[in-house]
Amino acid sequence: MVVRYWREEPCTVLHVVGDLDVAGAPRLRAELEQALAAADPLNLVVDLTEVPFCDSVGLGVLVAAFNHVRRMNGRMILVVAPGMIRRLLTITHLDRHFETSDSLNEARQAFAGAA
Repeated sequence: MVVRYWREEPCTVLHVVGDLDVAGAPRLRAELEQALAAADPLNLVVDLTEVPFCDSVGLGVLVAAFNHVRRMNGRMILVVAPGMIRRLLTITHLDRHFETSDSLNEARQAFAGAA
């Protein structure tokens, strides 16, 4: 798994590549912690368009990040393509909680429009 993050006004973007599973989840967790600590304001975009697989451990990392962002009065948008991740969010009913976007550009615009 490869995770990069960068600041892009008015949000922080994390781009994830690879399986979000028991092996990759610790890497994502560590990168999320760094990104969340540096984010000001706490507006986070997590780009999962290059994540072909996510297990329950990976999903747990995303839920923990979401809960942290909410507690800090922030906002988090998941960028998801059609496929496994979108289906996973639907069957777990997490699509009712996570804000999602079809593209990184759309997520950026959502934050820009709220600023």
